[in-house]
Amino acid sequence: MDRTWTKHAKILMVDDQPVNILLLEQVLRRAGFVNLYSTTDPAQVIPLFGELAPDIVLLDLHMPVVDGFAVLNMLRPLIGDNNFLPILMLTADTSASVRKEALHLGANDFLTKPLDASEVVLRINNLLKTRYFYLQMQEQNQLLEQRVLERTTELENAQLEILHLLARTAEYRDDETGHHTQRVGRMARHIALALGLPQHEIELIEQATPLHDIGKIGIADEILLKPGRFTPEEFEQMKRHTVIGANILGTSLFPVLQVAGEIALTHHEKWDGGGYPHGLSGENIPLPGRIVAIADFYDALTHERPYKKAWTHEEAIDEILAQRGVHFDPAVVDAFLDVLGVPLYA
Repeated sequence: MDRTWTKHAKILMVDDQPVNILLLEQVLRRAGFVNLYSTTDPAQVIPLFGELAPDIVLLDLHMPVVDGFAVLNMLRPLIGDNNFLPILMLTADTSASVRKEALHLGANDFLTKPLDASEVVLRINNLLKTRYFYLQMQEQNQLLEQRVLERTTELENAQLEILHLLARTAEYRDDETGHHTQRVGRMARHIALALGLPQHEIELIEQATPLHDIGKIGIADEILLKPGRFTPEEFEQMKRHTVIGANILGTSLFPVLQVAGEIALTHHEKWDGGGYPHGLSGENIPLPGRIVAIADFYDALTHERPYKKAWTHEEAIDEILAQRGVHFDPAVVDAFLDVLGVPLYA
């Protein structure tokens, strides 16, 4: 216990009788307390409370116009339910009903008038010790919360870094720049934003999207890197990257990896049911999969791959419009068109 803190604690005394204030000041100064404040006007308690931020209030109960009960009622919202700021009632009234009412309104202890000097000091010291330990506990809790927050941030950053590394690992086999996953992730974010999704869902989609082709690590190079069109058998093998990706990610307990698994599985499904791997249609396709389908499609068309040349922006847009309601969710197409003016690839 820090005795210096106790002696420098701020004590606010409220009594309509100046002589009582004078007596209290003498007693407390002799005991070593230095920060003493007082008022004989109960109406000034609230302004003084806000100005001083006292550590304890000594409050007379029976005062004209504004009595101790009224002051307690005014102090309650300022102190709050989660703070310990002791109020020591000073009263000659020893009736049980009065004490019960005062306790109900937030009083912590009582001193009976006429006051005994040694008892005054003892009660105040005890209440201030409790406040000191409460403040120490608050400080420790804040430090702990800060450390937890810092640790959580570190873990989240580490998780995101691992996600990026996983995405680049998968993509490095057919796009050594690694820019495809970044572009598709940014595009998916803008589409989700245009659709009016909640912020946390937008962030999950953006973070999860770069893993949409993680299943390609299970596809043989002679298929994945083949120039030109696939044979039907090769295309069936290529389709397996959706299921492989879902199997890799789908068992995770982390929400971002769960969404990533959902996207990996469904980003080649089509609005009309003609996609793969399960032939889902319409809103049976999860929304993240529908969003990434168009972002991935546009980026794949407009960039060169081993098996094709890049399309122009205009050609890609014409194809997407032709596939509105066939390959793509019409609402997602509209949102995609809304964001075309955003500098996605700066």
